[in-house]
Amino acid sequence: MPKTVISPAGSSAPIAPFVPGTLADGVVYVSGTLPFDRDNNVVHVGDAAAQTRHVLETIKRVIETAGGTMDDVTFNSIFITSWDNYAAVNAVYADYFPGEKPARFCIQCGLVKPDALVEIASVAHIAK
Repeated sequence: MPKTVISPAGSSAPIAPFVPGTLADGVVYVSGTLPFDRDNNVVHVGDAAAQTRHVLETIKRVIETAGGTMDDVTFNSIFITSWDNYAAVNAVYADYFPGEKPARFCIQCGLVKPDALVEIASVAHIAK
């Protein structure tokens, strides 16, 4: 099965050996996305809601570059550093998925940079 790397214009160089997204057989797999600027610095330090919005905007760019929309997202993996941020993450998340929600899970864990409060990976089915 052929696959296509999805890297929106202006994407930063990954900090590890991965790409922002991969399209294979009508499915977009979006790598774990952190609240990074173009230089891989954490943005909105201390603000889980703003970091979540930044992460979801980045995911949206990957999915749209592949030809899909956020309505095509079927699954999200959410990683947070503290349950204290769960409500803020969910409030922003609901803005991006106002209708039928994708399946998901959420776990508390450490992330690759200490100032990052949230990371999300997504799967979207864009085949028509």
